[in-house]
Amino acid sequence: MSTFLIAAFLFFIGSLLGWCLEVVFRRFFSAKKWINPGFLAGPCLPLYGFSLCLLYFMAGLEGVIPIKSDLWRKAILFIAMALCITAVEYIAGVIFIKHMKIKLWDYSKEWGNIGGIICPKFSFFWAILSAIYYFGIHPHILNALEWFSNNLAFSFCVGFFYGILVIDVAFSTNIVAKVRQFSEENDIVMRYEELKEHIRSRKEERKEKFRFLLSMYSSVSISEHLKEYYEQHKEEYLAARKKAGNR
Repeated sequence: MSTFLIAAFLFFIGSLLGWCLEVVFRRFFSAKKWINPGFLAGPCLPLYGFSLCLLYFMAGLEGVIPIKSDLWRKAILFIAMALCITAVEYIAGVIFIKHMKIKLWDYSKEWGNIGGIICPKFSFFWAILSAIYYFGIHPHILNALEWFSNNLAFSFCVGFFYGILVIDVAFSTNIVAKVRQFSEENDIVMRYEELKEHIRSRKEERKEKFRFLLSMYSSVSISEHLKEYYEQHKEEYLAARKKAGNR
């Protein structure tokens, strides 16, 4: 099977499973509520898709590590995997903060964090996930790919996923562009998950008050939501801007 098809399959699996993992993590360990993570509307986290592809190709490099001990060689491999995923996480975080004016996640309260984008705690988690992938998933990848190539129905599902992903990216990019414009006008970096939670709660309030007038979509524009959210959190953003300016 070609490298392109392998990467396409892994990106699909990684993006979907990563989204499920983040949803469960936020519900039971961090936010304690159901949250749709990432900037896309659908069940997809491209960061995990890229990371799974990275793990697949890095697993093949174990043989070039010049260490005789099998235990230490694998330990070094898992550390290298964790560092590479952390680097991907950092690059993605910087791109969204610097160019989109959006913070998709925030590790500011974690020890040793860098810009609230990466921290040792989650790098450790990446090492654990790398080990789980290596022992639990990687040995079965080729069999899964062979099954994938012989089952056209599943191939259709993967193709459908990418079709929906293109539409989702276009839709979400349009929303992000509006958020970016608002953030630049007010000189802030928007905390995207807080904004989405604000929109969700406002929709619920309006459903209670005007249930008979509402469909599944809110009649309130994203611009109005942004203004409402910013007014509620204006003091926090001003304090954060002042703190950053004093450094």
